[in-house]
Amino acid sequence: MKRPNVLFIMADQLKWSGLKMYSEIGVETPSLERLAERGVMYRNAITPHPLCVPARTSVMTGRYPHTTGCRRNETLMPESETHAIRIWRDAGYTTGLIGKNHCFVTDEDLALFDVRCEMGHGGLPQGDYAGGVPGTKGMEWVRPIEAINAAHEDRVHLNENRQSPTIAYAVTDHPIEDYGSSVITAQTEAFLERVADGDTFGRDGDSRPFALMVSYPDPHEPYEAPRQYVDLNPPDEVPLPPIRRDEFAEGEHDTESGDVPYKPNGMVSPAPEVNRVLYSMLGMDEDREEGIRGLVSVYHAMTRLMDDGIGRILDKLEELGQLEVTIIVFTADHGDFMAEHNMAVKGGVFYDCLTRVPLIVSFPDGGVPRGAIDESMVNTVDILPTLLELQRLASFEGIHDGWAGGTSSSLGDGKSDRESTIDVSGKVKSGLLRRVQGKPLPTATNAAPRKAAFSEYGAGGPPVTMEHVEACEKPWGYRTLIETLWGREAQGRRKMVRTVEWKYVTDPMAQGAGTGDVADPEDELYDLVNDPWELYNVAHDPGNSVVVSEMRRLLAEWMIETEDSEPVGLPQTIGRS
Repeated sequence: MKRPNVLFIMADQLKWSGLKMYSEIGVETPSLERLAERGVMYRNAITPHPLCVPARTSVMTGRYPHTTGCRRNETLMPESETHAIRIWRDAGYTTGLIGKNHCFVTDEDLALFDVRCEMGHGGLPQGDYAGGVPGTKGMEWVRPIEAINAAHEDRVHLNENRQSPTIAYAVTDHPIEDYGSSVITAQTEAFLERVADGDTFGRDGDSRPFALMVSYPDPHEPYEAPRQYVDLNPPDEVPLPPIRRDEFAEGEHDTESGDVPYKPNGMVSPAPEVNRVLYSMLGMDEDREEGIRGLVSVYHAMTRLMDDGIGRILDKLEELGQLEVTIIVFTADHGDFMAEHNMAVKGGVFYDCLTRVPLIVSFPDGGVPRGAIDESMVNTVDILPTLLELQRLASFEGIHDGWAGGTSSSLGDGKSDRESTIDVSGKVKSGLLRRVQGKPLPTATNAAPRKAAFSEYGAGGPPVTMEHVEACEKPWGYRTLIETLWGREAQGRRKMVRTVEWKYVTDPMAQGAGTGDVADPEDELYDLVNDPWELYNVAHDPGNSVVVSEMRRLLAEWMIETEDSEPVGLPQTIGRS
């Protein structure tokens, strides 16, 4: 029996609240709503890391950044990791990547793709950054390269024409078909037509199922969109989130300012220094509302252009008779402030606008229910084990339990399984399954719901403080963000645990850690029921000490569960006999 196809669609820097289907401040996305009607929409999906490379490598391996070692944008997929593309290739799938890579970099991994057509934020990759590989494999671009390059000129030079140190966006009039999202969509349509016609892209044998990653670089900055899409969501109609004007003030301050819908009764703590440092660079206090609305309008337009592309891809699958035999997953690697907390872009903090992402899984013929909404906590590391179960390539039931977890001889470590990740029965080798730290998603599979989800940031480096920022040339802004990028990516070992009701953030390396009566000085706690926009840090309110203790317990359990970078071989018997 032929296995189902896989279409994995990823947006870049698309926050959950950027979609109307999730939040009142989002944009209408009829194609994603159509996809959700055919599957499960997860309302509380969390990225394992709110930065591109760590998030992408974790999604493709089902393993957390502290396990893969991919903690920065400069550390891409290691040679030792077994990932989705290798598994799908070994299982006989036609494999493809169309759009942004920023994950695979070794020659061995790149060779696993039958089709590879990369597109970055500035257009076709020029080989000037890791994870953007020039050239194509298996297909040529369906649009003329000269036209693609011309349509990306504004993005390439956008930082030279900024509205302010913190804001830069453009509304342009290039041919719609040459914008990056449109090119990726057309390339995907062409790929689907070729596989439907039996094209094996040079591989021996008959036609085979496909596993295609469609990776839109939008709505990540540079923020640029075609005028006709901006006109669909004009700036004066953009809903803005509530903000608290003194949120990042140091020390005691007035909690009445701003347009906040809620004020806690107990003690409110200042934002940690890492948050204040980020706000010193990205805070839009000096920007007029007109500029902020213009920025959000372009972000929404970029999202809507991508959504229309997803609609075209769904239409093409239906036209080719492939829709019902294709598992479709949509998500984002991480989010964007986009006016929440009065900032734009991203940084090493854990507000929902950066860590909470949209997630939809659709495969009605494979038992995934239609039109379901899952409210439990999930993580995008759960995508790979979910796909492997829906593809009938693996079962994770009992894989970590009791004495059935596997023997040391069956364990495998990625390197020793290079001949194939698939065993004689056509399934993923059990030892490799034990390496996967994600779990199959509830509702889409029979897995039980989870109470908590986790995220992390940092590689153990020293802190970037206000003293470092003050040494940078003024005015501070996006330029300062880039100047301090490597230090901020590496600083500390911040960890986040989130439930439906609460979010807790801590860093064992922070100055003064371990000295707090209720929580450590740099800790954060947000009451998500009463304060969904996370405007008040209530970590040090004595009334929340029980909550802090419980969140620390959840965090400790997760850290223990995932502490081994390689799983230890388990015996099948209690004794030698």
